[in-house]
Amino acid sequence: MINLILFGPPGSGKGTQASKLVEEFNLVHISTGDLFRFEMKNDTPLGLEAKQYISKGELVPDSVTIGMLKNKMTKHPEAKGFIFDGFPRTIPQAEALDQLLAETDQSINGLFALQVEDEEIIKRILSRGATSGRADDLDETIIRNRISVYKDNTLDVYDYYAAKKKASTIEGVGSIEQISNRLRKAVSATI
Repeated sequence: MINLILFGPPGSGKGTQASKLVEEFNLVHISTGDLFRFEMKNDTPLGLEAKQYISKGELVPDSVTIGMLKNKMTKHPEAKGFIFDGFPRTIPQAEALDQLLAETDQSINGLFALQVEDEEIIKRILSRGATSGRADDLDETIIRNRISVYKDNTLDVYDYYAAKKKASTIEGVGSIEQISNRLRKAVSATI
């Protein structure tokens, strides 16, 4: 199985690039953002809890995130692998993901970090906010807080996988196809 982590700050293009990798490598895309939005839209208990944190640009507690992730993975026993988008965001989540995969003799093949400057991210998210219907995509203060939370709480995950020789950085600026080509080459070299 191929298990990849697509990594980067909010608005770096993870979702867009994940869809390209799904097509290329026939994997299941697991976006914690999509999981959260589904749960919140359907007002599930996990969704209501997640909504409280997301509306302020904060991280959702691990117990909620991991519960949603396990449910999604078990729904795809036929999968050739997974692309994790937006997870893990902390070292404990990375350890939990590694443990979950180890239960079925799997591991992460590689973490690929999309590198994009803060001002470009803000521009992208505000633009996305015009059509996404997400209030958190329209408020620059919340966007800046999300970037700050990423830097303060999530960047350590890169170092965690780098220590295992499983992390690499991909330039996340350029056309979608240029970024996709960079990413595809990096993934192909890893699997």
